[in-house]
Amino acid sequence: MPLFGNIFSPKKTPPRKSASLSNLHSLDRSTREIELGLDYGTPNMNLTGQSLKFENGQWIAESGSSSGDRRETQRLRKRNQQLEEENNLLRLKVDILLDMLSETTAESHLMEKELEDLKSHSRRRK
Repeated sequence: MPLFGNIFSPKKTPPRKSASLSNLHSLDRSTREIELGLDYGTPNMNLTGQSLKFENGQWIAESGSSSGDRRETQRLRKRNQQLEEENNLLRLKVDILLDMLSETTAESHLMEKELEDLKSHSRRRK
């Protein structure tokens, strides 16, 4: 007779039941898509009377939009392009000014060091 009995030997687990009672797993892919509704189509939405659809990773306005909206969009795109070009020019100018500032700062430090050297050299002569 063991000291602790059989408390450390676990009981056997009962066999599992079937994972699914549904017969959908036996259907072919096209039938499953019809049954489960997996064919969603393209996403569409309507914002302020403008109909949009999602294609190739972008929202595209459907052909029913007015020409005034298109002109406004073109005007805004042109203005955006101008602002981006102006922004790039200003960034270039800032980079050039920073380069000029660092160059003059380095020259100033060199001149200060030269001046200090000359002062110390003239003090030694006296």
